[in-house]
Amino acid sequence: MAMTQMAMTHPLRIVGAPGSPYSRKLRAVLRYRRIPHVWILNFSKESRGLPEPPVRLLPVLIFPGPDGGEAAIDSTPLIRRLEREFAGRSAVPPSPALAFLDALLEDYADEWLTKCMFHYRWAYAPDIDFAARVLPRWSAIDKSDAEIAPLSKQFAERQIGRLGVVGSNEKTAPVIEASYRRLLALLNARLSESPFVLGERPAACDFGLYGQLTQLVGFDPTPMAIARAEAPRICAWIDGVEDLSGLAVGEDEQGWLGAGEITESLRALFGEVGRVYAPFLLANARALEAKKARVECTIDGQLWVQDPFPYQAKCLRALREGYQALAGTERGQVDAALRDTGCEVLF
Repeated sequence: MAMTQMAMTHPLRIVGAPGSPYSRKLRAVLRYRRIPHVWILNFSKESRGLPEPPVRLLPVLIFPGPDGGEAAIDSTPLIRRLEREFAGRSAVPPSPALAFLDALLEDYADEWLTKCMFHYRWAYAPDIDFAARVLPRWSAIDKSDAEIAPLSKQFAERQIGRLGVVGSNEKTAPVIEASYRRLLALLNARLSESPFVLGERPAACDFGLYGQLTQLVGFDPTPMAIARAEAPRICAWIDGVEDLSGLAVGEDEQGWLGAGEITESLRALFGEVGRVYAPFLLANARALEAKKARVECTIDGQLWVQDPFPYQAKCLRALREGYQALAGTERGQVDAALRDTGCEVLF
């Protein structure tokens, strides 16, 4: 039985949480692509007894199969797997050059913008208090305040303890917060030209940005207040991307920017990637190669210090492999789009 037919009778199951940006990202893709699925809250009674993924991260996407199915993780490769197994309403551009640019922006959203999300949530007292009181309740809505209180304390302490891994500290805070405000302004400018980053239909990078922004714009008090004051267009965009199942799109080749249509507003977004994310990726890779205990570099003219992060070295390798796989003409299109953005140093 083909996967599409099987999904009609055995829908995919996505285990996630509203406070997980990657859960929101993948669920939005499933909705947009009209892939039958069931949303299961993590730690709910419905999540018990499900197949275990190789690493316990959210979201978990369970494909139908023997022994209860296959549990898979990591939103970026999962989006590409869904492209292979389900036809129609593609979220990846057919042009190899545009698909590569899409992947670069998605990676920035997943791996840099998440620093902004984690920083604001666990560095400011009002945000810590709100997250600690709300997040544990999603899988325990009927627990009393007395029962939730110790869970809230444990959850907050555990997450605050991870700030060093993500890169949020007194030295990096100004860089993170300035980059968030610039992203709001740059994305606002881009969305004033087209409804999505790469044209008239959403791409993986839209869903990556959306996932992080569901928290920054829609949940955490401090960054939400900034977005409401400075970028109401993005507040509206987040609400729309939440469920694009009703969006009318043409054939998979339609609705995308052409090779020569990389606007200045889009190039400016890549400029932000080159300004903050590219230097971090290179410094992180160097630290891991030299087996250093700390990543230390200059980003946006300021000192950046954090723990090395092996997964983001994997991201750099994947981006470089994708660039090397491009044919000459396609690579030339990418080079033209990224010229003078600061992203060139990655390749």
